[in-house]
Amino acid sequence: MELDTKKENNVRIVRLKGRMDAVTAPEFDRQFNAWMSEGENAFIINFSALDYISSAGLRSILSASKQLKANGGKSLFTGLTGPVKEVFELSGFYAIFEMCDSEEAAMTLMK
Repeated sequence: MELDTKKENNVRIVRLKGRMDAVTAPEFDRQFNAWMSEGENAFIINFSALDYISSAGLRSILSASKQLKANGGKSLFTGLTGPVKEVFELSGFYAIFEMCDSEEAAMTLMK
């Protein structure tokens, strides 16, 4: 999995690419924790280039979001398609997290 990130208007935009599974999810955890320890608390996670997510990936997303919420932060998701969208729907994550049609729409909600 690759993490492509940029910061825009105090919002960290994270674009995930490849596969998020038991091998790659710990890297996401490590990086997300580093950002939060640096005081970042607004994230847009873009899944449009993610081909696959396992239960380990879902756990990482859930854990990061819980930590973020406990610290008064916010995360929005965008770009869910194909098998990743299906996994989010079947797991009930669509009901838990706020989904946006695009990064631009998510950025508007962050303001």
